Amino acid sequence: MNADKIGRAIAWLDTGTHTSLLEASQFIGALEARQGLKIACLEEVARHRGFIDDEQFAALIEATPRSSYRDYLEQVLKDGF
Repeated sequence: MNADKIGRAIAWLDTGTHTSLLEASQFIGALEARQGLKIACLEEVARHRGFIDDEQFAALIEATPRSSYRDYLEQVLKDGF
């Protein structure tokens, strides 16, 4: 991927070494913690893009074990995002 072609609000994280993989992980963790959003939450993306509706989204939540990820999905559904 050409870094000159990356759009706004997109970060290219090279993870070719152990150190760069750790740095990318720390970056994503900090971003999620500060923004209160999940990066690459496939269920949320599918709902936002119209691939699934709220009923299907709720069914996916029910199939997700109790966790902070499930709590996040429930909040997304509740807030209507």
